[in-house]
Amino acid sequence: MQNQLPKGKEHEKTLGLFDLSILGIGAIIGTGILVLTGIVAAEDSGPAIVFSFLIAALASGLIGLCYSELTTSLPNSGSAFYYAWVSIGKFMAFLAGWTLIGVYVTTTATVANGWTGYVQSFLEVLGINLPHKLLVNPAAGGYVNLPAVLMILFMTIILTRGTSESKFVNNFLVGVKIFIIILFIAVSAQHINPANWHPFLPYGYKGIFTGASAVFFSFLGFDALATSAEDAKDVDKNIPRAIILCLVISTALYILVSLVMTGVISYKDLNVSEAMSYVLLSKGHKYVAEIVSIGAVLGIMAVVFAFIYAGSNIMKSMSRSAFLPQGLAKVNDKTQSPNRAIWLVGLLSAILAGEFDLHYLALIANIGSLVVFALISLIVIILRYRYPELKRPFKVPFGNVIPVLSVLICIVLLVSISLNAWLTYLLWLVVGLIVYFCYSLRHANEFNFKDESDIPGN
Repeated sequence: MQNQLPKGKEHEKTLGLFDLSILGIGAIIGTGILVLTGIVAAEDSGPAIVFSFLIAALASGLIGLCYSELTTSLPNSGSAFYYAWVSIGKFMAFLAGWTLIGVYVTTTATVANGWTGYVQSFLEVLGINLPHKLLVNPAAGGYVNLPAVLMILFMTIILTRGTSESKFVNNFLVGVKIFIIILFIAVSAQHINPANWHPFLPYGYKGIFTGASAVFFSFLGFDALATSAEDAKDVDKNIPRAIILCLVISTALYILVSLVMTGVISYKDLNVSEAMSYVLLSKGHKYVAEIVSIGAVLGIMAVVFAFIYAGSNIMKSMSRSAFLPQGLAKVNDKTQSPNRAIWLVGLLSAILAGEFDLHYLALIANIGSLVVFALISLIVIILRYRYPELKRPFKVPFGNVIPVLSVLICIVLLVSISLNAWLTYLLWLVVGLIVYFCYSLRHANEFNFKDESDIPGN
């Protein structure tokens, strides 16, 4: 095997700035705003969840700048896996890629878990009650979260149709989601009672950081953008612009929804997965709640779309570089989609969504994403030192100040996550190490980066 990354078959670049921005917004505006806002307010932050989202957004903004520099310098669908391979070596590259696959699988499962709550809320308005044991995981007294499983499998099928066709489905779903969020804000704002914002810090300052750790994965969408580099038009300009645009829009919506939600109802009563519908129903807006539920049912699908897409891209990149069995990199001749990788990510996500708790899955996803983001920020510094002449169409300003701040913020948020979630993440790493020493170590070579001709797309 050559040390240069296989370039693979050339395919048409189909994602412009609008498509990339919608992909990022679709991935960011999802479970965080439709599901976790109420749960985290009730359990961790109270009305101060606004500050939790601001901290998560600040960290994401700094990390997004680091991603922009790496994505435009090393355009590849492998994201952190590829950047680590070039800058540090194959062992760290494998751990980064393996962690990212785990992040995308658990995030997809988390999102699908929250989706079931809105399906249930919508059906109850229509007078339809599904068997409880088919709506919750075994830990909650059920058999399986069946709606979540079926939705993931449906979106997996959509993705196998190829990027060019499936992007139109995604763009429509994101549009629906933004509409219902604006509708919720407009209708609910009239019921705000400032008394519900007191106390604003019921769990203290620690609760703000605990909440920030819980919602951080909500901003994972810009990594999905990094994995789309090989499908992006004019990647040097469009990726950085899309990252900044989707972060600004998403953060504004998160803050508005948090203020309205905790202003209308006491944070103590928001511990439900379908918080938007619950708030509307509590004020007698039955038909608006039904519209919001329908929109959430459709809109959350866009998040699942983005994360299965991103996870399969990571798996494809690792596979074609022989870190994983190379058959996973095979693309369909007609759609140019890595269907084997798509199905593997989809099936793993469906299993977790059906059998595990939403909040627990979110914490595991947060650990993995924070570890990867800290590594991304560190890689920016390493690449600047090792390859100062590398062409950087976008460069993070202020030297190494922003990458260092990004690393420190990630560490602070990681410390706030529970021990049980850490143990699960470490178990995933142990499985990864077995794969690495049994397969990757023998098949994948060190990557000898010589010049820009080694970079696919350059």
